Amino acid sequence: MTETRADFDEARGTLVVSGAWHADAASVLPALGDKTVRAINGAGVTQLDTNGAWLLLAAARPQASDSMPELQAFQPQHLAILELVSRHRAASAAQPERRRESVLAMTGRGAQVMAKHALGLLDFIGRLSIELLALLGKPGSWRWREFAAQVRSVFVGAIPIVSAMLFLLGVVFAYLLGDQAQQYGANIFVVDGLLLAIMREISPVIVAVLVAGRTGAAITAQLGTMKVTEEIDAITTLGLSPLAVLVIPRMLALLIAMPLLVFIGDIAGIAGGMLVAQQQLDISYSMFMDRMVDVILLKTLVVGLGKAPVFAMFIALIACRMGLSVTRDARSVGANTTSTVVQSLIAIIILNAIFAVTFVRLDI
Repeated sequence: MTETRADFDEARGTLVVSGAWHADAASVLPALGDKTVRAINGAGVTQLDTNGAWLLLAAARPQASDSMPELQAFQPQHLAILELVSRHRAASAAQPERRRESVLAMTGRGAQVMAKHALGLLDFIGRLSIELLALLGKPGSWRWREFAAQVRSVFVGAIPIVSAMLFLLGVVFAYLLGDQAQQYGANIFVVDGLLLAIMREISPVIVAVLVAGRTGAAITAQLGTMKVTEEIDAITTLGLSPLAVLVIPRMLALLIAMPLLVFIGDIAGIAGGMLVAQQQLDISYSMFMDRMVDVILLKTLVVGLGKAPVFAMFIALIACRMGLSVTRDARSVGANTTSTVVQSLIAIIILNAIFAVTFVRLDI
């Protein structure tokens, strides 16, 4: 068997190689430094694979952009391998020219993405509406077990974090408001501000944000994983609708759970504010309750609770649509889950702004 060798003929600028050239032949290559290899003589080469071809070309032309050395006395099959590797080296080394994107182009691309999401959401709402109308005529087709399981997951599992978050926000808000009210001797009006802020704005928005990050992301991840593992295809093969089996129970669970969570958040926030009022402002619990009975209006409670189903509907629509839009790879699951949270937060902020302007115009 011919020994694997590589010798450099400086006079002719030729790299003379022989033997079997595979990945383990790298150790026999001479140190060429800045010497120019004008040709490679492969008359003695008995075996050559793509690894060996890459070693020879890398030794002769360290940069893929360098000119191709002359290939001498190689067997036809070896010559074909060398030419193939050379083409791929050049292609992999080619770097596309970086173009700086203008602000106008970035704005246009962003608008296209937003329009795509909006159209996709409208299409999803249309298909879901058709499915709901079909289910209304067949009450026996409702997935009550799935609905009950989703209510437990969305509602019961979220109670601790909602209560803790709103309690602490009530503490912080009452503390900051009370610090200012004390300067003017208006301690008792802290109760008014706290009730309005917690029940109209803070509780609905914070609960919606928590549900979007907790439940919305979980729904997208669940549906996306089912799409990757072809469970949704199996449901379709059985003659069932994925919208009826997977989407509608989750949407109804969110519609029911959100107002309940907002109500629990109201109680927790008021409790936190009551604690600070008693400790910092010398407003006893009985005085706080008396003032709350005098100040609180039914519309204040209804406004906050009325926002919850709207937030829930958009969170559910976005989460389910993004889950069903996952392609068959894990990266898409992560990207769509992140997109669900971002889209839901944007929707919550926009909807809350619309509510605020509308209620002011209607004097509610």
